[in-house]
Amino acid sequence: MTARRYRRPLQEKITMASASYARIIQDGLWSNNQALVALLGLCPLLAVTNTAVNGLGLGIATTAVLVASNVTVSLIRNLVRNEVRLPVFVMVIASFVTAIELGMNAYFHELHKILGIFIPLIVTNCAIIGRAEAFASKNNLQRSLVDGLSIGIGFTLVLLTLGGLRELIGQGTLFSQAHLMFGSGAEALTLTLGEGYHGMLLAILPPGAFIGLGLLIAIKSVIDKRLQQRVLAKSSHLANSETAT
Repeated sequence: MTARRYRRPLQEKITMASASYARIIQDGLWSNNQALVALLGLCPLLAVTNTAVNGLGLGIATTAVLVASNVTVSLIRNLVRNEVRLPVFVMVIASFVTAIELGMNAYFHELHKILGIFIPLIVTNCAIIGRAEAFASKNNLQRSLVDGLSIGIGFTLVLLTLGGLRELIGQGTLFSQAHLMFGSGAEALTLTLGEGYHGMLLAILPPGAFIGLGLLIAIKSVIDKRLQQRVLAKSSHLANSETAT
């Protein structure tokens, strides 16, 4: 009897923690996707997504900075005074960006040259400093790690999707530069629409980035609206069933 009494609160805590982590992941990947909802990080999002590999490379770099900075900010949150909080967070982010830029220059030199200034500009990505300030500085290590990872993956998926669409429509290829990240053996991953397809120049120009992002935001809005309608319909059905009972 006593064992059951202690077991139930423990199970409830585990369930609540799981639900909390699930909510963090859902927010990062979809509900609060920083690129589609908050519209943060638009400069690199629009500038480098002319190919899928460019978007994937910058997305992975941004995710690494997000995870590392969130974890570090969470660990030092009780040691930093409020007056110097933001400068310290920016220094932490800048340190990780510098390390990742040097690593990309060493191991992915060609991709590093293509992405250029947009790698050090990760420091100015409002999504990173925003998560450090709004979430990591108020939560423990595990929650901050999950938040950074989910926000980073959500941002990377948008970069990859937009880059893939623009490359496919604009050049008629997909993953044409996969060897820049995965080596010469990855050239077999390249997909083409056929030699007869000459591409649509608008897709790989700056206006194509704005149009593509607008379409992605519109698609998300439509999906959210339909999901909300389903939830409301289900709630109404349950309410009617209870009234009839």
